Amino acid sequence: MDPATPPYDSTGVPDGRAGVVLVADDSFDAREMYAMYFQHRGYGAYTAEDGDAAVHIARDVRPDLIVMDLSMPRVDGITAIQRLKQDPRTQSIPVILLTGHPSKAAERGALEAGAAIFLTKPCLPEDLEHHVSEILKAR
Repeated sequence: MDPATPPYDSTGVPDGRAGVVLVADDSFDAREMYAMYFQHRGYGAYTAEDGDAAVHIARDVRPDLIVMDLSMPRVDGITAIQRLKQDPRTQSIPVILLTGHPSKAAERGALEAGAAIFLTKPCLPEDLEHHVSEILKAR
C-alpha cells in the first residue's frame, strides 16, 4: 500500500468544500452510492464497512458528520455511536442513523445513544444531503 493512501476506504481525496462525510454501511453498493453522491456535491467522503471501522476512521479523519447504518457486522450502528460519543475526540461529530429496519425501539435506541437524526431506507441521496446540509449549517 502506498504510504499516502489511507488505511481505509475512501472514494478519493476529499476536498471537503461542503464538509467531510463518513458513510458507514455494510452494503458496498449503499456506501459507494452515497459517498459518490456526496463527492459529486462537493463534500469529502470516506467509507467504512462496519461500526468498528467507522469509529477508527472517525478518530483519524474527524469528519464533519457520519452517516451510520444500524445493522452491520462486528459492531452495529448504535454501539458505534455510543463509542463515538464516549470519546472526547469524536463526541461532537453529529451522526445520522440510516436504517432499513424502521421501528420505534431502534429509533429510541439510536437517539438515546446520541444520533442527531434517525432516517429509514430507502432514502434518496438528495434527501440525505438535505439533512446533512441542515446539520452542518446549524454547527
